[in-house]
Order: sequence, then C-alpha cells, then structure tokens
Amino acid sequence: MSLYYVQKLLYNLNRDEAVRARFADDMDSVLADYDLTEEELTAIRKPDIGLLYVLGVNGQLLMHYAALKQFAWDEYLQAMRDGVAEHGPVREGIYAMVGE
Repeated sequence: MSLYYVQKLLYNLNRDEAVRARFADDMDSVLADYDLTEEELTAIRKPDIGLLYVLGVNGQLLMHYAALKQFAWDEYLQAMRDGVAEHGPVREGIYAMVGE
C-alpha cells in the first residue's frame, strides 16, 4: 500500500488549483504521477470514500476530497462508517483500528 502517495495526491488536489483542474480534465494523467496500487486507484476514481478511509487516509485530507466529489457532510461521515462495515477496520495510519 502507498498511503503516503494517496495522501500526497489528496493534499495536492486540495492545495493546487492547477492540479485540481488537470484532475477534472484528465484524471489518469494526474494519477500516473503517483505510485498507487490498483485498490487505491479504484477508490480514488469511483470515488469510494469509505475504502479510502479504511486504507488509512487522514480525515482532514479525505473530507476535502469528499467535498470536491460533491459529498455533503453527513454523506461523508456515513461513507466512512459504510467503509468500515464493508471493508473492515482501518488498516493503516492514525485511525488504524486495533482489535481487542
């Protein structure tokens, strides 16, 4: 998994208007700039906010991507809950869920 690159992509989309415009016009050319797994690429393209959360993407970065993809706040929160229900516990990062 390349959590660093997913988060770097989302950070750049949030901060750089040129990257955001390029992403809207030709998503694949932007994605090619990052070393992402097939699972990550699928989650970004869909967009599967729940899977991105489970992969460990920081919520501060993820909420901006969700907003970019027209998720309302309550839909964003529900997508994270649904992601855990569908894909299991958060795998990596600061939100990693530890079993008891």
